[in-house]
Amino acid sequence: MDFTPTDEQSALRELAAQIFGDLSTHDRLTAAGTGTDAELWKALCGAGLLAAVEEVGLLGLVLALEEQGRTTAQVPFAAGCVYGVLALAAHGTAEQRERLLPAVRAGVAVVTGAFPAPAARGGVRAASGGALTGVVPLVPWLRDATHVLVPDEGRRLWLVRVADAVTEPVETTAPWSAGRLTLDCVQAERVGGAGAYEDVLATARTAFAGLQAGVCAGSLARAVQHTTTREQFGRPLSTNQAVLLRAADAYMDTEAIRVTSYEAAWRRDEGLSYGTHALTAAWWASEAGTRVVHAGQHLHGGLGADLQHPVHRHFLWGRQLDAYLGCGAELLSELGGLIVHEARDRPAAGPVETAGPVETAGPVETAGPVETAGPMETAGPVETAGPMEAAEGVGA
Repeated sequence: MDFTPTDEQSALRELAAQIFGDLSTHDRLTAAGTGTDAELWKALCGAGLLAAVEEVGLLGLVLALEEQGRTTAQVPFAAGCVYGVLALAAHGTAEQRERLLPAVRAGVAVVTGAFPAPAARGGVRAASGGALTGVVPLVPWLRDATHVLVPDEGRRLWLVRVADAVTEPVETTAPWSAGRLTLDCVQAERVGGAGAYEDVLATARTAFAGLQAGVCAGSLARAVQHTTTREQFGRPLSTNQAVLLRAADAYMDTEAIRVTSYEAAWRRDEGLSYGTHALTAAWWASEAGTRVVHAGQHLHGGLGADLQHPVHRHFLWGRQLDAYLGCGAELLSELGGLIVHEARDRPAAGPVETAGPVETAGPVETAGPVETAGPMETAGPVETAGPMEAAEGVGA
């Protein structure tokens, strides 16, 4: 494994860091409320970040999403890249790629995904001819989308025009411009074949885990800045051992999220199986991510309870990503089932052959029986100073 980014991936990460850092400030996020920052989205698309994702692969996208997570930028960047650019590039037909991808790369068309709940719970049914019926309670960035990638109960993927469906706004923990999607015999076009759903789901888990790594890194950076400048009893808070240990644990959790998402992304880019690795990254993002954003608030003391403080925004995003990726127990259960399934499908190894019979040099002889010095004798019975008496009032 080699997670060293290429020159193109490094350039994309640096450009993303510059745009998010300049435009996704605390004041602008406060002004945006729960909506999307249209100016920031225009800047990202104008700089060609969405179009570049096809060239830099999933690992390049994860690096860019880390920068979004650091600033909690309110744009559908993750959804548009995963469910739009990468999904259509990997599973769309030549005609679909030619017709849809130019607008998606330019940000004119925004694709989001109804993942992962509908396919798992059978929320959407597909009739003959591609008519979809069902309800998806929560779709992130639906209010900004022109299309939504919907899996049906048979794990087949369909692309639906949002204008043909009924949508209702839904407020989430983090400002994701989410909505409720209702389909009533809505015509859709099929995307991909067998295995497309599993691939897109694994890609989404990896990408959103990378986003969580950035959210945690941003929360931790704010905590470090606060504890090194805020003084108590004449010295910085960071000189207290308990503060140092809390921050160190948060750092290790953040690095675990980062490295597992890097590994899953790298394996996809290399054409290797990565389903179990994506689930591992999602588990770390869900479980460890929650710990980190809680630690970020804790280390801010009373300021962490201020809903207007920037660190609270990282807390909201961390909890939203935890809910979106799924709780740790569900992810571990799915991971165990996938490992067992892959083990059953793996061809059994043949019998181990040796070069011939193994010969020994002959029986091993000892120098004779081993004699002991005799039975062990004690110096006599051990006498006590007298019977132990219970203290007054205490039952024996």
